[in-house]
Amino acid sequence: MFHVSMHAGHRNHARKTSPWPGGFDDRLEETDESADMAADQAMTFEESVQAAIELDAPLNERLAVIAAAVRRLDAEFADAVDRLVDRLEKQEAGAMAPARGDAMPGFLLPDDEGKLVGLADILAKGPAVITFQRGHWCPYCRLNAIGIVEAQQEIASLGGQVAVIMPERRKFAKAMKAAVGAEFPFLTDMDNGYALSLNLAIWIGAEMERLMGVAYDLPNYQGNASWFLPIPATFIVGTDGVISDRFVDPDYRRRMDIDDLIAALKRAR
Repeated sequence: MFHVSMHAGHRNHARKTSPWPGGFDDRLEETDESADMAADQAMTFEESVQAAIELDAPLNERLAVIAAAVRRLDAEFADAVDRLVDRLEKQEAGAMAPARGDAMPGFLLPDDEGKLVGLADILAKGPAVITFQRGHWCPYCRLNAIGIVEAQQEIASLGGQVAVIMPERRKFAKAMKAAVGAEFPFLTDMDNGYALSLNLAIWIGAEMERLMGVAYDLPNYQGNASWFLPIPATFIVGTDGVISDRFVDPDYRRRMDIDDLIAALKRAR
């Protein structure tokens, strides 16, 4: 199991650090030339993750640094992820999620302090970034959240609001929020109920359950033993409740780049 300290920061890389106390063992695939920096055989997984955090590059290039490290350290797991993604892509997982121009379905979910937060409450303050993350244990999700944290001030200057939705119990959502230094709420979607209603929840399959179960106690994190996870997705929603942009990809190793998120938020104002 890889043990990594996550460091949150601000955009333009004037970062403040916030160590993550736990470890994770998620696997990524190399997707970009920037991942070459993780190919150094002397580099530990923690060092590769820290290099990804500190890299001055678009989010997906930073994720690719982790991808290369995981493939180097555990090719078997990386191959299993490839098979999972291939299955999901063939099944067109996520294709029926709400699309651009659709009304974003409402929700009422508890935040990291136990307070119920509704979509209408968020939109009353401004256009919203609604992003689904798999969990506190997922290195992509942490780096994705760090990328958004780095842009918090720019998002706020546009009047934008952010809400992270995860299928985890409150204490884990609260811990992740603190670890990445977020000022926006982390909402708990128990049993993936909201994600299921959006056609975003998927069963990871027996092979991934077996491999992930060695390092991750998802039944404890989620409060159920379903081994369902949301497809990581980001929706930009205008104050009228209509989706102006979205990013939905069954390959959880890819995310909406932060520059694209900012550009989409500007269009949604």
